[in-house]
Amino acid sequence: MLYHLLYPLHTSLSGLNVFRYITFRSIGGAVTAFIIVLLLGPLFIRTMKRLQIGQVVRDDGPETHLAKQGVPTMGGLLILFAVTVGTLLWARLDNSLVWLGLFITLFYGCVGSLDDVKKIKKGDSTGLSAKGKLGLQIVGASVVGLFIFLHPGFDGHLSLPFLKNFRPDLGWFYVVFAIVVIVGSSNAVNLTDGLDGLAAGPTVVTTAVYLVFSYLAGHVVLAEYLQLAYVPGSGELAIFCGAIFGACLGFLWFNAYPAQMFMGDVGSLALGGALGAIAVIIKQEFLLAIVGGVFVMEALSVILQVGYFKMTSGKRIFLMAPFHHHFEKKGWHEPKVVVRFWIVSIILGLIAIATLKLR
Repeated sequence: MLYHLLYPLHTSLSGLNVFRYITFRSIGGAVTAFIIVLLLGPLFIRTMKRLQIGQVVRDDGPETHLAKQGVPTMGGLLILFAVTVGTLLWARLDNSLVWLGLFITLFYGCVGSLDDVKKIKKGDSTGLSAKGKLGLQIVGASVVGLFIFLHPGFDGHLSLPFLKNFRPDLGWFYVVFAIVVIVGSSNAVNLTDGLDGLAAGPTVVTTAVYLVFSYLAGHVVLAEYLQLAYVPGSGELAIFCGAIFGACLGFLWFNAYPAQMFMGDVGSLALGGALGAIAVIIKQEFLLAIVGGVFVMEALSVILQVGYFKMTSGKRIFLMAPFHHHFEKKGWHEPKVVVRFWIVSIILGLIAIATLKLR
């Protein structure tokens, strides 16, 4: 919005020329989202307490988690508000990819809200049925997949890190592939959101990396030089990434141990969906497995645990899944688990950036 209002005036006020730069507006989006969450956070927490909208702890979880019962939840609503405002203020509103990113984020946020409200009303941690939640996620991801595939200039070729000359063409199957990436990413972040600050920290790192890649993918010269897939208009997604980055940083202010509020499924499903959509739009889907390695690890731990449990009639690989609970069961304190997962996420982020030159 600010671009459309202020940049046309740069001929009279030369200082307004800065609004043409994606880098400047990305910082603006990040700072705006951060300030919104920071300022509204205390009011949001008081409101949730007054409405008695608190966390519902799973019965089979670690005993230390019982203290989290009743802590204000659905903080993802605050994150989504900050992301939306930060993006709309600083991004170009004539860019369809920005609107696509906001669509999947808010759509998945609605799915998460339904899940959270059902948990709170029922007083247990079940929420929506697995089939119902997955069905809604597939619907939202299908819209993104079809939109991208039909977008002018788009093709179904994959872009793989480390392999510059291997770009298989999936054709129409790319839509299915996009759905798997977005739904998988959404659920992986959702599974990671089990400890104070555990989901928000790696999300900050992942969006920072995708901010860089979005900018590069939308710059024809830099994309060609770095042998990245050039996606016209994707540079504006850097502002969207910046807004997510700032909102999650602001949320960490209140979500750091001991948490004053949790994001709930409204936040984790939406953020995961947003990351998956960004990866699909800029054709860096496999990069998500690297920079989002913490999320992948958490999701795989659940899949392996459930599969092994069924195959062996009750045996387990981990003491408890998702993976972060395994370390809690081994005696690690919650802050230690979270910070060490953050460290792993940062290292993975650096490796993901390094792939720019390893092609």
